[in-house]
Amino acid sequence: MSNFVLEARHINKTFNDGKNHVEVIQDLSLGVKPGEFVSIVGSSGSGKSTLLHVLGGLDCPTSGEVYLQGKRFDTLGEAERGFLRNQHLGFVYQFHHLLPEFTALENVAMPLMLRQGSHFKQVKQQAEYLLERVGLSHRLSHQPGELSGGERQRVAMARALVAKPALMLADEPTGNLDRKTAVKIFELLTDLRQEFNMAMLIVTHDEELAKSADSILHMQDGVWVD
Repeated sequence: MSNFVLEARHINKTFNDGKNHVEVIQDLSLGVKPGEFVSIVGSSGSGKSTLLHVLGGLDCPTSGEVYLQGKRFDTLGEAERGFLRNQHLGFVYQFHHLLPEFTALENVAMPLMLRQGSHFKQVKQQAEYLLERVGLSHRLSHQPGELSGGERQRVAMARALVAKPALMLADEPTGNLDRKTAVKIFELLTDLRQEFNMAMLIVTHDEELAKSADSILHMQDGVWVD
């Protein structure tokens, strides 16, 4: 049995458009233990987001191995990878990716409906609790276009948590917010991690916000640096 929720071994990712050969990730390895909070810090273009996409099964590495809950993840077919991802991972992005035609409550309930094959009425209470927990019980029926940037990001956080994932992956979750709102969002993320006893892996360019992590990895030009 693996000691890690997520483990990557010697990951490489290369993009080749026929003219240019770009090594975005070079021989990176890492492991995230149950309940652990890991942050990856680096400037724009360092390869952080590409790495997170590979770790989350949204993209495949050129070489190397990714394990999710002890199971080899990167070699699975798209359907199997999607199933495993929906069972164990939650995602928060810099841009919330909420469905504009649905309310906040419907957006939060959606992953649970997909994961369990449940109807909205069956998961409504859990979605309501998560929105209350992120301070949006008064915004249940509002669509994303009626919410502020910080509110939309909090809806995205509730959506990522509703299925109680073993690991939350967050890609610059505060990068599109003003400083005051960013600090509040980051503090809320860390509180929710403890409440739900889940692991969390965040990529960010903001070292100040990343300091509350159990461990910090610094990334530059696709490699770890001291």
